[in-house]
Amino acid sequence: MNFSMSVNNRKNMIYLDNAATTKIDDRVLEAMMPYLTSEYGNASSIHSLGTSAKEVLKSCKDSLSRLINCDSDEIVFTSGGTESNNFAIKGIAFANRDKGTHIIVSSIEHECILNACKWLEGQGFYITYLPVDNFGFVNVEKLARYINPKTILVSVMHANNEIGTIQDIEEIGKICREKNIYFHSDACQSFGKIPLDVQKCNLDLLTLNAHKVHGPKGVGALFVRKGVKIDPLLHGGGQESGLRSSTENIAGIVGFTKAAQIAFNEIEIENKRLSGLRDKIIHSILNNIEGAYINGHPVNRLPANISFSVHGFEGEAMRLLLLLDEEGISISGGSACSSNSSDGSSHVLKAIGKDQFEARGAIRISLGRFNTEAEIDIFLNVLLKKIKQLNPIFT
Repeated sequence: MNFSMSVNNRKNMIYLDNAATTKIDDRVLEAMMPYLTSEYGNASSIHSLGTSAKEVLKSCKDSLSRLINCDSDEIVFTSGGTESNNFAIKGIAFANRDKGTHIIVSSIEHECILNACKWLEGQGFYITYLPVDNFGFVNVEKLARYINPKTILVSVMHANNEIGTIQDIEEIGKICREKNIYFHSDACQSFGKIPLDVQKCNLDLLTLNAHKVHGPKGVGALFVRKGVKIDPLLHGGGQESGLRSSTENIAGIVGFTKAAQIAFNEIEIENKRLSGLRDKIIHSILNNIEGAYINGHPVNRLPANISFSVHGFEGEAMRLLLLLDEEGISISGGSACSSNSSDGSSHVLKAIGKDQFEARGAIRISLGRFNTEAEIDIFLNVLLKKIKQLNPIFT
C-alpha cells in the first residue's frame, strides 16, 4: 500500500488548527528514532534491552514530574487525553462508590469527560453539570454549594479546547481540598502553554497528552497523587504500578517527554510571540469584518486560541472552512471532536448562552510553534476575501 497516495503537496499550506493536533517537532522525532529502531526492548523484560527500556521509562517520568511538581511515581503513562480522562473519572467513581456516587463536572468539558459521565449515570452515579457564565468561567461559589456528603470528585478542565477560556483551578482546588473531595483537571490544551503546579493547585489528578505540544499522537499521562483511591481501566500484566496494564510505548513516551521539555523551556518567549499573533488576528477580525464577535474571554484565554463568529453568517461557517481549505489554509469549526456531533452544534457555545444556530457557527483558529507572522498576514488577507463570498441568513 502506498501510504503517501492521499497526501498532497503541503509545502505552502498554512496550518492553523494546532488545538486539534500539532506537527511533530524535528527535535522530538530525533529523540524518538532510536526507540523505533535499535532500542526496541519491552520495559518488563529482564534482559539488557528490557532493562534499558525500563531505565528510559523511569527517566521520562522523572523529567515530566519536575515540570508539574510531583513525584515520578505519580505519573501514569496512557494512550492520550481520552484514556486519561476516562481513567480519572471512571477509576475514581468505582473505587470510591462506598463513599458516594456524586460527581461534579463543568458543562464545557471535553466530550470524553461528558460522555464518560453520561455512561456513569447509567451505572447509578449522579452527575452535576456545573454551569458557566457567558465567557465560559465556572462560578466557584456555586461549585462549593453543589458539593454534598456524597460528592467524591470534581473535574474542571484547565483551559477550554474551543473558546480558550482559562479556569482558576487554583481556587477550585482550594475548595476541593477544604471539602476533602478529589479534584481532577484536563490540561490537554494548557500543558506546555501555561505553567502548571499540581501542589499549588491542590490537584489529585491531572490529564496530559503529547500531540498538542508538537509531540507524537497516541501517548499521554495521568498524574495520580499518592494515596488517591482509583481503580484501573485496563487489567493485564500490571504495568505502571498496576494502574495501567499494557506494554509501555517507549518511543512515544520519549517523544512526549522531549516535546514537554521543549515546550516548558520555551514557554515564556513562545507565549509572548503567540499572544502577539493572536491579538493581531482578533484585532483584524473585529475591525474589518462587520458583525464579528469573539467567543470566550477577550483576555483570559490561551495565548494561541481565537474563536470567532459573524452575526448572520453562522450558517456559513462550514463553507468558509472549505473555501479556506481550497486556498491551503487549515482552520477548524469549534473543535475537531465537535465535527462528530449529530447536529454539528457546540455544547460549549450553548453552555455560554449561544442559541442552536449560533452554536453551529464558530470558527476556531489555533496557533502553534511553526506559524509565522507572514503566514498570518496571508491568512487574514484570504479570510477577508472569502468572507465576502458568503451568504448571510439575514441582511
